[in-house]
Amino acid sequence: MQQEAASAFGRSKMIRKGPGVQFVAGCTAQRQYARCEQRCEKSSSKCSVSLDGMPLEILVKIFSYLDAVSLLCTGCVSRRFYHLSNDNFIWIRIYSTAFLPKRRNWKVNSVEETAVSMNLLSVEDKEAGYWKKEYIKKQLAFVKSALAQVLKPVNPDTGLPVKTKEALRISGLGWAIILKEKSGKEYFMEHVDLSVNDTSVTVVWYGKNWPCLATLSTLDLCGVTPVFMHRYKTLTKNGPRWYSLITKYNLSCLSESTLIGCDRLIRIFCLNPGLLVGLWKKEEELAFVMASLHFHHLVERSTLGSASIPYELPPRSPFLDDSPEHGLHGYQLHVDMHGGGVFYLCGTFRDLFTKKGYIENGYVKLIVINFKNNREHLPLVGKVGLSWRTNIFDGYVKSCSIMDVTLLEECGKPFWCFSSPVCMRSATIPSYGSNFLGQTYYVDYKDAEGKVHMELVWIEKTEEYFIVSLVLYLSVAKINHWFGTEY
Repeated sequence: MQQEAASAFGRSKMIRKGPGVQFVAGCTAQRQYARCEQRCEKSSSKCSVSLDGMPLEILVKIFSYLDAVSLLCTGCVSRRFYHLSNDNFIWIRIYSTAFLPKRRNWKVNSVEETAVSMNLLSVEDKEAGYWKKEYIKKQLAFVKSALAQVLKPVNPDTGLPVKTKEALRISGLGWAIILKEKSGKEYFMEHVDLSVNDTSVTVVWYGKNWPCLATLSTLDLCGVTPVFMHRYKTLTKNGPRWYSLITKYNLSCLSESTLIGCDRLIRIFCLNPGLLVGLWKKEEELAFVMASLHFHHLVERSTLGSASIPYELPPRSPFLDDSPEHGLHGYQLHVDMHGGGVFYLCGTFRDLFTKKGYIENGYVKLIVINFKNNREHLPLVGKVGLSWRTNIFDGYVKSCSIMDVTLLEECGKPFWCFSSPVCMRSATIPSYGSNFLGQTYYVDYKDAEGKVHMELVWIEKTEEYFIVSLVLYLSVAKINHWFGTEY
């Protein structure tokens, strides 16, 4: 058909000898080309029908030339293609090529020869899709093993893996949110932007087509990784992917109690753990979503869970010690405060300790910066604020930031880690007496494992904030569970 169309254009050019003939020749060529297009459309529609009616043996033979990624994608076309793409003879060849010892010859075995050479149970004895599941299971085990090797070296200062950024890169890890309506309808959104910090990742979602907030009930945060990880190859964006649920959030909690800041365009709400939701002031609709993800077990949580069940940390046996103050000394704290790529604080505090007398209301008090010791007071660099951006507007919410906390116990293991949006609130009455230095502000954070209380003073002369007090409150239940104590 294409040759016929081309010859029609060729004839039209040959006819063009004068200005009076061009129009007629051109019309003739156009009519002939239109007829050719109609014939092509008819023939293509016949091809699709003939493909659907093609014998199973021929389709299986065609599918046998596809790789694993193409097979999984083909199985999504139709129910018939799904069943055909589960053929055990096809998958046993893919499985054996990938995982069985390689034979040193150039000849490629047929599907049947491969099945026989494996000396296993008859392929037909297995249910359809068995070898596909085995192949995917092996691939996931390979991903888990490869990532474990990358994450093995640990930074002694932070207690976190040294090569977390490399693990994120080679695994092709990304993050997605699933917005669920009360009716059950779901909206899937991949992250638009992310920034990797010293001990956390900040992930952002925004766009024009947000669903109506009033109809939404929950938000699921998931890690997304390619099922087949190739360390030295470019990862295909549209290939089969694995979803690992990290956390579920209840969107009905967007109330004044979770409001942490605003500017002229938006209001921002914080949902633990580490989720920031921005709403347009005028319409009370979603503007953006931002997640703060701490590095501690981030790769595991984002890759080793399932679409409905989060990854669970392996059980830990308490390390018994005969020290009378076991679990109350030898702590090390690393804390960052940042917002939109700007760091306001990056500090490490060693040899932190507490006493039994500081146990009160189910918490152990751990003083990091003492108000009475001026040498411990620290300034924040720059004016604190949190930058935000959408595809239309951007802005800056004053007095808000992201706080990353990594607390190590005496053996250098991460004891308490979090990354969360926080805000500075003005204090009417400072906890340490009269306001003789300047306006006082508080930063507070709380979860199931502990609390953080930071007190800052605004120095008008130098136009900077000074941290004059920083106290951690560790859950006694967490300490007893970790160290096997009975405080």
